[in-house]
Amino acid sequence: MTNKYKSKVGLSSLSLAVSIALSGTAMIPQAFAADETDAGADKIEKIAVVGSRAAPRSVGESPVPIDIISSDDLKKNGSTDMIDMLVTSVPSFNSRAQPISDAATLIRPVNLRGLPSDSTLVLVNGKRRHRASVIAFQGGGINDGAQGPDISVIPSAALKQVEVLRDGAAAQYGSDAIAGVMNFVLNDSASGGSISATQGQYYEGDGTSTTIDANIGLPLTDNGFINLTGQYKTADATSRSVQRPDAADIAAAGNTYIEDPAQVWGNPEINDDYTIFANLGYDINDNHRIYAFGNVSSREAVGGFYYRNPHNRGNVYSLDEGQTLLVGDVGLATNGVATCSWVGNVAANVPNVLDTADYQAMVADDNCFSMNQIRPGGYTPQFAGTVEDMSFFAGIKGQFAEWDYDASAGTGANKSTFSLRNSLNPSLGLDTPTDFDTGAYEQVETTVNLDFSRLFDIANGLNFATGFEWREESFEITQGEESSWIAGPYAAQGFNIGSHGFKGFGPESAGKNDRSNIGIYADVEAYLGDRWLLGGALRYEDFSTFGDTLNYKLTAQYAATDDLSFRASHSTGFRAPTVGQENVVNTQTSIVNGDLIQTFIAPPTDPLAAYYGGEVLKPEESISYALGAVYEYGDFFLTVDYYNIEVTGRIAQSSQIEVKAEDYDDLRAAGVEFPELISAVTYYTNDFDTTTQGVDIVGSYDTELLAGDTNFSLAYGWTDTNVDKFDEETTDLGKVRRLEDGIPAHRATLTWAQSWDDFNMNLRANYFGEYYATHADDTSDWGSEMASSAVTVDLELSYTVMESLTFAIGANNLFDQEAQKLKDGTLGELGAVYYESGPFDYNGGYYYGKINYRF
Repeated sequence: MTNKYKSKVGLSSLSLAVSIALSGTAMIPQAFAADETDAGADKIEKIAVVGSRAAPRSVGESPVPIDIISSDDLKKNGSTDMIDMLVTSVPSFNSRAQPISDAATLIRPVNLRGLPSDSTLVLVNGKRRHRASVIAFQGGGINDGAQGPDISVIPSAALKQVEVLRDGAAAQYGSDAIAGVMNFVLNDSASGGSISATQGQYYEGDGTSTTIDANIGLPLTDNGFINLTGQYKTADATSRSVQRPDAADIAAAGNTYIEDPAQVWGNPEINDDYTIFANLGYDINDNHRIYAFGNVSSREAVGGFYYRNPHNRGNVYSLDEGQTLLVGDVGLATNGVATCSWVGNVAANVPNVLDTADYQAMVADDNCFSMNQIRPGGYTPQFAGTVEDMSFFAGIKGQFAEWDYDASAGTGANKSTFSLRNSLNPSLGLDTPTDFDTGAYEQVETTVNLDFSRLFDIANGLNFATGFEWREESFEITQGEESSWIAGPYAAQGFNIGSHGFKGFGPESAGKNDRSNIGIYADVEAYLGDRWLLGGALRYEDFSTFGDTLNYKLTAQYAATDDLSFRASHSTGFRAPTVGQENVVNTQTSIVNGDLIQTFIAPPTDPLAAYYGGEVLKPEESISYALGAVYEYGDFFLTVDYYNIEVTGRIAQSSQIEVKAEDYDDLRAAGVEFPELISAVTYYTNDFDTTTQGVDIVGSYDTELLAGDTNFSLAYGWTDTNVDKFDEETTDLGKVRRLEDGIPAHRATLTWAQSWDDFNMNLRANYFGEYYATHADDTSDWGSEMASSAVTVDLELSYTVMESLTFAIGANNLFDQEAQKLKDGTLGELGAVYYESGPFDYNGGYYYGKINYRF
């Protein structure tokens, strides 16, 4: 038997001038990078640069599981959102819609292998991608409190391929790689390009979206390239709502100010969503290359919030759950002398408070007021935000004295500027504005890398890599306009402080926090004999805020035959709490047992959080085991991998902890202002120990069928999470249940791709198993149940004219599979029909058309 495994690895190592900093395009063999034919693209797709710091290798020869998705495969989808494209391509990769989820509406969190988005390291051209500024306060269980990168800004037109390493890799790449690594490899073509336009809408007739993108490759003299991509998107809002019973009853009683529906559950409106990516490389000589890449992106989104009932919304319209109206006394606020004769005497437990004699008499008294005078039908705030993103990396790589080197530096920033519309600051009384600029979050990261690798002619060849990384990150909160956070003159009378629904960031919240860390690693891979490939990695990191950590990884692959191999890995890992999680401040409206409460999110060391158990955050620690097999025979390819990930001290957002009346005096003494206006507090804590295990199966088969070329592919994932330990004082059982069952245990995608000359078909069936469905952020029994499994079908048909122009039509959820309806007793209670926590789009079927021109 010839040692095809050894010979391929050695050839890759010698021909690639390996740079272990993984700067994307330079990791591809030059012959491949220059080949723009379909055959050349197929070769490119077989090589991955993640999984080993020692040498790129083909996916079948990797000792750890890697998925590679080409740019063309990503585009065979009605959605132009990178998250949706990957959900249908990668087993154990999940995301959910975020209709009423505060800032998570702006940047959807994702999860890989049952772990939150900030447990997956994201790379672009092999370089660490910065985090988003948004922290997912209502991330759907697994992602509650996560702060991961925003991959939705990356357009498929800018990519050559996406590489997904589904294995713990903290010892190789550092923090955030507990679940795995995703590497987005940018297009490096020096010629040609494409222009495409896509438009579609939901079967319901709403949510119309338009995407226009273009890519062009240009030569940079004879020794380099510049590749540019631009994309512009817009999307209308959707609504899958019914009128809330409470709003309908008040309207029926004669209140003509009630909107129908009073509250909208649906996708946010997206405006002016643009992104520009640039990728360039230049060969100084045969041994050295400089490179650079980066992006500038921006988008605006407007989403809905919860409806505020004009009879009973606490601290706005009432203090006693709607028994009487909350009436303000002007004299008491201005000179301390009560002048309003109607305080506490206007009954609110009536069909329509506006028609009562007491209300009309109270309004006639200039010394009295209620918020009904501004919002007589109640109100539903709209949450709006602008997300701006940028990055730039540059470096030099090549060979020096038999060593491959890569030196690089880069920076990235993500800023989310928030505003609230159609709201109030009740503590300002009738002088309150209704629209507010509430402030901003900004995440900035700077990274410097120096990496070396070499193939030593020892035994059957030994690949060695080592390197250094310095990184600094900061999280800044920008103060909102004064009216969005100030405690007005009526706060002492029980009126809510700040813009209601999303309080602006005040001077006590504003500020910038940062930290730095250094990392040093070594990575070794070697063949022992003809069949065994063994590898090991060791990484030391030291953080300025909480100390150092040392982690390791071991890998092995055994070639049983030319076609069958077995692989295994074992590693330790860590995930440092983000600077944002340590310092974020916010106020959110949450549902608990069907009721809306005002929750204050505080840093764990804040006096309010500390009073209720908050402590300084520590890094998560993990231990991972994996075992798999690879079978490759002719045109048939199959991988089966089992994994087990134990995480101790898992960082998550605590449940809402009630702020009790008997604690008010102590809290005031600790420096907490108006504790009586805070219903509950939540903070970040090392609250959980979990064990996540699963099986990923990936298979493909190429053949000829129906007089055309055929490819069948399967991606299946089974994921099971068990909460081994948690703090019952800060975490309720519903939150534990969402961690364990919030995503389907079984997910599968079966794809049939068919090609006949100029005509192509892509048919995809998606299976989603049972999952624990909850309504919004409510973890109580009131709004939850086990949801049924479902199957959706996607179809795309395309036809190529004149070898360069392609027309395509298609549909996602072709047969309009209905999402899980809310259970009896909660159906429609908050204006919703479906659980928005489901694994597929609750908006229903979506059809689209595309035009693509290549040149």
